[in-house]
Amino acid sequence: MWDFSISASIGLMARTLPFMLLRFAVYAGIALIYVVVSALGAGMGYGLGAADGALLGGAFGFAIVGGIMFWAREYLFYLVKAGHIAVLVELIDGRRLPGGKGQIGHGKDVVRERFTQSSALFALDILVKGVLRSLTGLAGGLLSFLPGARQLRDLLRAFLRLAVGLIDEVILAHAIRTGSDNAWASAREALVLYGQNWNIMFRNAAWLMIFVYGLGFLIFLAMLAPSSLLAYWMPGALSFTALIFALLLAWCIKTAVLEPFSVACMMQVFFKAIEGQQPNTEWDARLEQMSSHFRKLKSRALGSAQVPA
Repeated sequence: MWDFSISASIGLMARTLPFMLLRFAVYAGIALIYVVVSALGAGMGYGLGAADGALLGGAFGFAIVGGIMFWAREYLFYLVKAGHIAVLVELIDGRRLPGGKGQIGHGKDVVRERFTQSSALFALDILVKGVLRSLTGLAGGLLSFLPGARQLRDLLRAFLRLAVGLIDEVILAHAIRTGSDNAWASAREALVLYGQNWNIMFRNAAWLMIFVYGLGFLIFLAMLAPSSLLAYWMPGALSFTALIFALLLAWCIKTAVLEPFSVACMMQVFFKAIEGQQPNTEWDARLEQMSSHFRKLKSRALGSAQVPA
């Protein structure tokens, strides 16, 4: 069925409790800001135009926070996700963390050694996501030969696109794990190795997607009750706000807890699959042909071109 250990991943979450608490604090804070600013906007709008004004005011407040988070996302990735991945790599490989500093400090130092600026890491992540989308397009093309309804094939393609979100951080984990000074070359190597094992990775990502989104939906249902109570006290008692708040709370738990669990599972699968393998020149050439993002990544790795951050 799958090639990862659920108990081992839960154990990794427990062993990286400082990062888990940091993630939860950060994303709970983001969800709270969304709620507060949207509520303030709804209150101001209600004072000006009853229910319609509350709707517009709440939407405006939500949009303002969304715009801020769009620009802050690279720093969150740099400070929270990448640092957590660096610590997970050490623990999966059975190494003890250096003494004298905590997990968060160690993770931050490892990421800073590989990427002096958040923009460099973010640029790498964008290129990796682009290459992975090309690979999902390749897998989606293979699905066109399957018998069955077109709607089913479209659903499977959409499923593969969502699975990319579980894999790009594994590529970053490999770049950190190699200890290379050239993270671009390490990411290129990881993408080639991933291409060689794409069927194993997609199969495991599919199982994780079912688990994560299924559990996420149950969390959403559980969050509806407190969200409905909060929405009741908002101006105009707008029923749609309960749905929005429940989605935000479910997103917070998914991002803070379920996402690192999924990454830990996929890291187990990837490290096990590539053990003893060398990057295949055929897959390197195939990725270079099918993806402009891979060509940019390869150029950056070879130092022959500069990719804007």
